[in-house]
Amino acid sequence: MQINERTVGDITVLDLQGKLTIDDGATLLRDKVASVVFQGRAKVILNLAGVGYMDSGGLGELVRCSMAAQKANGAVKLANLTSRITDLLTITKLLTVFDTFDSEEKALASFSN
Repeated sequence: MQINERTVGDITVLDLQGKLTIDDGATLLRDKVASVVFQGRAKVILNLAGVGYMDSGGLGELVRCSMAAQKANGAVKLANLTSRITDLLTITKLLTVFDTFDSEEKALASFSN
């Protein structure tokens, strides 16, 4: 798992690349989001376009990251989900928990609403 961090205004965009699994990317994502939120940047977009596979550990980490941002009066929003990840979120009923967007632009705009 590789994570590239970008800032657009007061929003942090994390571009994820690789597998988001319990033993591969979950810890890295947790540490990255915790660091960003600790710095006072609690508006986070996870760009999942480059995530080809996610397991239950990855799903759990998305929930943890979202809760960490909410505690800091922010939010984690998901952008560019692959059909496989959309199906996984639908099956686990987590699709209703997250704000999901089919483009980064729409996710960015949602923070100003």
